[in-house]
Amino acid sequence: MTGRAGTKGVPREERERQILDEAAAEFGTHGYAHASVAEIANRAGISKPLVYSYFESKDGLFLACLHRAGPPLVQAVAAAQHPVPGRQRAADTLAAIFTTLEPRPHDWSIVYDPTVPAGSPIEQQARKYRRALNRLGAVGVSEVLADVGGYDAKDESLLTQVWFGVVTAMVRWWQQHPAQTASDMIARSQRVIAAL
Repeated sequence: MTGRAGTKGVPREERERQILDEAAAEFGTHGYAHASVAEIANRAGISKPLVYSYFESKDGLFLACLHRAGPPLVQAVAAAQHPVPGRQRAADTLAAIFTTLEPRPHDWSIVYDPTVPAGSPIEQQARKYRRALNRLGAVGVSEVLADVGGYDAKDESLLTQVWFGVVTAMVRWWQQHPAQTASDMIARSQRVIAAL
């Protein structure tokens, strides 16, 4: 049974997915602090109380989006880490990120949302996903530099920040150009990496 969100007879799982899809776009675009549950409900074609009946609070809704976004990203990036030359490893990692994000490019912004309340359960959970992704990135950078040789810890720290900046910039650019597919972004990122 299918139907528009808010119509009777929509299975609970389908309605939750619809709400989460709209919430991911709202949180990903405006950040937790500026996102509106009323707007999420409006976009989903349902009432605000119905959103709360499913997720209890704005925090609960954000946390559900975060739990949907974080694990697939961490798993995809972890799977892309294998011993290959640095440029290929970077390309494989970006391909994993873009492929995972294709259905919901704003998931990256949810995991890395700087507007979530400090010390809150959602910030603590987001930090776990960020740490896992950041750790994978740092290990990758370290292994790439080990192949090059002649570097020190400050070089590693700088290149790690550069790498995270590049990944974030590419994802944000993609969010601003939603007509681009994951395949488009993979090819574009390979050209950019080659140019860099």
